[in-house]
Amino acid sequence: MWPKIVLFLCTGNYYRSRFAELLFNHLAERRGFDWQASSRGLALNARNVGAISQDTLIGLATRGIAVEGEVRHPQALGESDMASAHHIVAVNHAEHLPMLQRKFPHRVEEIEFWHVHELDLATPVEALAQLEREVLGLVSRLHALDQALRSPTG
Repeated sequence: MWPKIVLFLCTGNYYRSRFAELLFNHLAERRGFDWQASSRGLALNARNVGAISQDTLIGLATRGIAVEGEVRHPQALGESDMASAHHIVAVNHAEHLPMLQRKFPHRVEEIEFWHVHELDLATPVEALAQLEREVLGLVSRLHALDQALRSPTG
């Protein structure tokens, strides 16, 4: 059953959720953490250029995280993605809650919502810094939970 899966959701699976996924996986690998991230989109945008946002790649490179190999294109969220995840995060409550209520109303209570804005309300530097803080906090919380469950008294 290992690794456990954390699923990041955003609108297009091109910018915010991809940054969160790749940052989380980098941190998990460095720390020997038994979790792996994936990400999906709620409303893919055919107008995106390439497989992943250049802002995401720049944000990762700025943090010393290399993206190697061929990068996959955005993927739409499906029921099986949600069913296989152990933890689900939607990166913007106001933006994503209505979409999730329409498409997956039976799953809304399982989702952790953050408040990271899209490019219309935040610069890439601001949004990616906020995502980094959120991902670091999530890694700490999940690690603490795993440690508690593994302890003899947990």
